Amino acid sequence: MNEYPLPAPENRSVRSARFFTALQRYRSLLRRRFWLLPLMAGLAMLVNAIILWNSPPNFVSVGQMIVNVRLQIQTGASYVEEMTSFLGTQVALMQSGTVLARAEQRVRATRPDLLPSPVKLKIGVSPKTSIFNLRATGLDPVYTQVYLDAVMDSYVSLKKEMKAKTSDTSLAGITDELLRLEKELKAGEDELLQFQATNSVVFLQEQGNSAGAYLVQINRSLAALQIELQLLKMLNLEQNLERQQQQGVVTGTKPAATTPDGVQPVDLLRADSDYLKVKQQIQLLKAEQTQLSEVLRPKHPKMIALTEEITRKEQLLEIFKQQSVEQLDNRRSSLELQIQNLEREAKEWEVKSLDISTKMARYQKIRANINRVQTLYDQLLKTMQAIGVDKEVMPETVTVLEKAGPAKPDRLTLGMSLLISGLIGLGLGIGILILIDRFDDRMNSLTELNDHFEEQVIGQIPRERVPRKAEMQLITPDDTRHAFVESYRNVRSSLLFMSQGNGHARPRLLLVTSSIPNDGKSMTTSNLAITMAQAGSRVLLIDADLRKGVIHRRFGVESAPGFTEVLHQETPWSKTVRPTKVDNLSVIPCGAITHKSGELFLRPFVPGLLKEMTSQYDYVIIDSAPVMAADDVTTLAPHVQGVVFVIRAQHTSARVARAALDLLYQRNVNVLGIVLNAVNPNVGEYYYYSKYKDYYSKTPKAKA
Repeated sequence: MNEYPLPAPENRSVRSARFFTALQRYRSLLRRRFWLLPLMAGLAMLVNAIILWNSPPNFVSVGQMIVNVRLQIQTGASYVEEMTSFLGTQVALMQSGTVLARAEQRVRATRPDLLPSPVKLKIGVSPKTSIFNLRATGLDPVYTQVYLDAVMDSYVSLKKEMKAKTSDTSLAGITDELLRLEKELKAGEDELLQFQATNSVVFLQEQGNSAGAYLVQINRSLAALQIELQLLKMLNLEQNLERQQQQGVVTGTKPAATTPDGVQPVDLLRADSDYLKVKQQIQLLKAEQTQLSEVLRPKHPKMIALTEEITRKEQLLEIFKQQSVEQLDNRRSSLELQIQNLEREAKEWEVKSLDISTKMARYQKIRANINRVQTLYDQLLKTMQAIGVDKEVMPETVTVLEKAGPAKPDRLTLGMSLLISGLIGLGLGIGILILIDRFDDRMNSLTELNDHFEEQVIGQIPRERVPRKAEMQLITPDDTRHAFVESYRNVRSSLLFMSQGNGHARPRLLLVTSSIPNDGKSMTTSNLAITMAQAGSRVLLIDADLRKGVIHRRFGVESAPGFTEVLHQETPWSKTVRPTKVDNLSVIPCGAITHKSGELFLRPFVPGLLKEMTSQYDYVIIDSAPVMAADDVTTLAPHVQGVVFVIRAQHTSARVARAALDLLYQRNVNVLGIVLNAVNPNVGEYYYYSKYKDYYSKTPKAKA
């Protein structure tokens, strides 16, 4: 049987990290683009204000109507409409084209002096009531009031017409149904009379009861005879005699039982008693013979006489036995004939009983159909009478509770409209922010980085704020940026212990790159080299960004001669090595600026050159150009033992970084891992770095 691996249990910490990361991401987005929300809200309010300023003033007229939900009729029955759909149906009916068209015609007929004006109708329902609040908004106050009154009157007249039409239609339908039922009732009564003319119902009932009782008696007798016949066939002569003796027939100790055909067994098997008596006499004679044989010889006259008597009795016993067998055979034949006779009689009476039952069933069906039609006829007759009475008693279900009041200026329109437009603009701004975030694939935290990349993360560098137009300083032995320094030490540890467990040697020739400029690649390379040197390793830092190298400026050394001159074979590489203020750390600057660095890295002596440098230092770290900016990295990276890829949080696009990594993989480059640079300490998993960053900076108090 195939075994499938069980799904891994959901990690609650990962789920929590995703939630807080998303929360911090939107918080950061709101901080950076907070101006978009008031801008969109203000813009929407401004547009709405301009529209309202250029629009003529609106006037509002209000009226109320009440609609009866329950309709009582004189007979006590009631018609109840579904409340869940009743109110909505009435609102839709009031706003229907039929009612509005009739209202316009009514206004033109009653007030021809008024010019038509567009009116907006809004209908609401008071909570827990059937009171409808009608609100008409228009440009002309008089026309608005008259139009609202016309709408209510048109709705009332339409309801009357609908009810009258419905009542007339119902009456016509009920009348047709009554005529049909009357014909059906007459046909049923005629069928009943015809049946009674040819059949006596009372006689059929009595005959059916008698036939049933007699048929039961026949079946009982038939069952008794069948049992008697089976016993006679199964038992032998002696067993039958014993059975007769147990019933008291043979011995005569109790009256003989009567068989189902009325014949006494004593009369039929009288010879059986003689058979038993002779058999008993033979047994007594044999017993006497046995006793005499003990004292008399076989030829003794008594013994001879006794033997002759026994022989004579045995012959007599055989005669009686033959007679008993013949009597049993006769008895069996008699029982079989009686059974056949009873079976034939039972079949005849079954046919008679079935015919009687069929006639009675037909009679009951005719009666039931007549009763059903009569009941339905009576109900429809009462309903028709109720509808007729209701048309005269309660002609209306709609009442105008309050006529349309004088139209007043809509003073709340400006403030409410501006508020609604502001909320709409605010919602639009939030939607734009969400849309921007959907298209923004820049990563803010480790959780988002893991969602986009499968490569391992060997370190996270927190963001350190520096004054404007100032340059980030390299780490120093007494650096107070504790979280910043510890993050580079963490990257160093990841590289130092990377060889454990994989069977490969520790990478000593490293290249640091990124996908685009300004990812902090050179700063990361420099600080990584410093932490390596501080650990006691002899480190050589090479600035291979021959287009825009900055390593010489960070360490305060001359830029030329440098790596460019080495690749041109103008200067030996050992002559370009410059010491730094950091112990065990040496630097080869970039040298003269050149835009043909890609061709220089393709020269055949480059692999040997790098191998020679690696043989004289514990670690050789190369700072190169960004992958997507030049072809330098993809040309130089295949010659190193490992590549460290730098991604800057909130800056590097995941799509661009993925494309850069794919270019490296196409050259069979060994990517050791990713360093996430400039992580916001208040975002995602780095929140606790900012909370505890000064844990080791505090000097403990000396004990007294």
